[in-house]
Amino acid sequence: MLLRPDTLALTAVLALLTAVGPLAIDMYLPSLPHLTAALGASPAGGQMTLSAFLLGFAVGQIIYGPLSDARGRKPTLLASLALFTFGSALCAIAPSIEMLIAARFVQALGGAGPVVLARSIVRDLYSGPRAARELARMATILGVVPAAAPLIGGVLETQFGWRATFVLLTVVLGLEMLIVAAMLPETLRVRAPSLSVRAALASYGVLLRHSGFLSYLGLTVIAFGGLFAYISTSSFILQSVYGLSEIAYGAAFAIGVIGFIGGTLTAGPLVRTRGLDGAIGVGSAAVACGGTLMLALVLFAPPTPASVVVPMMVYLFGVGLVMPQSMASALQPFPERAGAASSLVGFSQMAFGALVGIALGRTLGGGVLPLPVTVAFFGVATLALFRLSRAARRGVTSVGR
Repeated sequence: MLLRPDTLALTAVLALLTAVGPLAIDMYLPSLPHLTAALGASPAGGQMTLSAFLLGFAVGQIIYGPLSDARGRKPTLLASLALFTFGSALCAIAPSIEMLIAARFVQALGGAGPVVLARSIVRDLYSGPRAARELARMATILGVVPAAAPLIGGVLETQFGWRATFVLLTVVLGLEMLIVAAMLPETLRVRAPSLSVRAALASYGVLLRHSGFLSYLGLTVIAFGGLFAYISTSSFILQSVYGLSEIAYGAAFAIGVIGFIGGTLTAGPLVRTRGLDGAIGVGSAAVACGGTLMLALVLFAPPTPASVVVPMMVYLFGVGLVMPQSMASALQPFPERAGAASSLVGFSQMAFGALVGIALGRTLGGGVLPLPVTVAFFGVATLALFRLSRAARRGVTSVGR
């Protein structure tokens, strides 16, 4: 039986599709220090398994949007899930850090598809505030994954070792392929006329000449920079510097994610009363407050994990408001290019996050301070961009109310 629009079942399936990317990142975070040591690598080498994933994710997102616009959402989604499953199996058997980095890149090439295509399916079915509410509902369900994934990963690491995480992920992806094949309808109504590189570049050119799109793109990218700074360094900092165990780290990470879930739950009422931009404004203020609070606590408070975890909860509350609403607003003017727009936003997020992770990877072992400095910078920059880009966003938000 095919799933129908405006049903919780369809929302749940789309949320699970967007969740597999975070699952592939967050579930193995507690294992990072241990797999790094087991494979004889440096902390920077272990961190590269994260950055390689984001780079593969970025490349994949550029591909899947135009491909699905021309070939359809469902066949493209099934192909991407098959590649994701294959890459996960390669990770489980990788004999060296170099092979694991390469396998993570392959895994991410497949993992980009479900994220891009779930957002494109939302744009196929809904528009304006309805699309924003759907993305927020998906994000609420999605928020459970980064909260639970490190805890699951910590238990798997403790009981079976780091490879068990990738074995479980391979099984989960196989089940998702079966669900998509049996239950997900094709939602693309009008296919793009061609799949040429020239046509794809032309679509991206249209997007990049739209000042409103660029503004929302910047908001999602900058806010994500602070988030990935935390993701890429928190396991080393909270375990190696503050001495948390694998399971305690998973719990600390889950506490931060509570903020994200709170942001997505708050988004619906805010969008209804203040519009898309009103919700983004509240979120921008929250990421700025969370980042500056983390920097102040690390500099002036006693050294405890709470100095990092509690402010990050505030930052993630803001991310839960900024990113889904900015994504919906960025896609709003381009119903005929929803796949390409989703791809470009995703590519920019992931490529930027990978660069942030690589840069911070070189600071691991040098103390806690680089993390709060980075998070504070991106939090304040998000708020500054929101305030400076009001004129560019005005034409888009008048449609999105």
